[in-house]
This record gives sequence, structure tokens and C-alpha cells, in this order.
Amino acid sequence: MGQKVLLNAKEVNIILHRLACQLIEKHNDFSQTVLIGMQPRGKFLANRLAKMLNEDYKIKNIQLGHLDITFFRDDFRRGEKTLEANTTEINFLVEDKNIVFIDDVLYTGRSIRAALTAIQSFGRPNEIELLTLIDRRFSRHLPIQPDYRGRQVDAINEEKVKVHWKENDGEDAVYLINN
Repeated sequence: MGQKVLLNAKEVNIILHRLACQLIEKHNDFSQTVLIGMQPRGKFLANRLAKMLNEDYKIKNIQLGHLDITFFRDDFRRGEKTLEANTTEINFLVEDKNIVFIDDVLYTGRSIRAALTAIQSFGRPNEIELLTLIDRRFSRHLPIQPDYRGRQVDAINEEKVKVHWKENDGEDAVYLINN
């Protein structure tokens, strides 16, 4: 099993700043916008972006939540492995808000489909957008595309994209892993 570095820590940081600036261009003061990190790994990206928007760009009223989609997935109870649920932390109203779903890797689109279903339990948003650090271009099963993308990757066959976050994995990096 070999691995190749797609993004190092410096490149991840540059991309995060670009994504933060794109969010500011679209959402200005974030008074009508909420950020929702997809559990489990999208929460690291969402937390980092919210911190960056607050500390580096002085936007003070960021509403940040985390959404667990385990029981909304179409493969729930299909495999031998039992899926473990994460926590959902949405302590605000999403009714008539602009939501930005945040996930580390967009692969088949099935997680986003599950998130679209799950968020309905919290109200009817005005608009939903998608931000991903990595967009795996050739692997979509559903017609879902990101509004904001950090990097587009053409991973084929058995290749996997693995995002490491300093908070969880000890480093910021993105790897292409060949099985």
C-alpha cells in the first residue's frame, strides 16, 4: 500500500484561507448563514473554518453545528459492520437560514444526500450550499457538486483520499492512498 502527499500543511492552510474568503464574499456578515460540519470528519474542517473566520477575518457571529447522518444513510444496515453514530450538535434554528454543509471529501454524494434528509428534522432552510476540501471528480453516484471546493482530485480504481487534521491525526495533510 503506497501513499502520495496531495497537500501538505502549508497548502491546506492556503486552501482554508481561500475557502474562508469565498464564504465571506457570498455570506458577508453571516447573520443569515450557519455552518454545519458533517460528522465525523467534516467537523474538523468546519471548526477550523469557523475559527479562521472569527480570529483572522473578525466575523463574530458564526453559528456552527455538527450533523450526524448515520441513520439517514442509504447503506445503514446493509453491511456486516455496524455503523456507530456520532453526535448532532445544532443549537440554533435553521428555518429560513442559509446553510453551508462542510465535509472533508466529496466522493459518491451519498453522505450529502443523507444530510439533506437529516437537516429537515431541524426546519426548512432558505438555501443549502456545499463546501468540501477535496472533490473526487470521477466517483459520483448522485448529481451533487460542491459550491466551494478546495482541490479537485482524480482518484481512480481502489485509490482512497485520506485527510489528516492536526486536531485528530497530529498533522494537516491530504494523502492519496493506493491499496
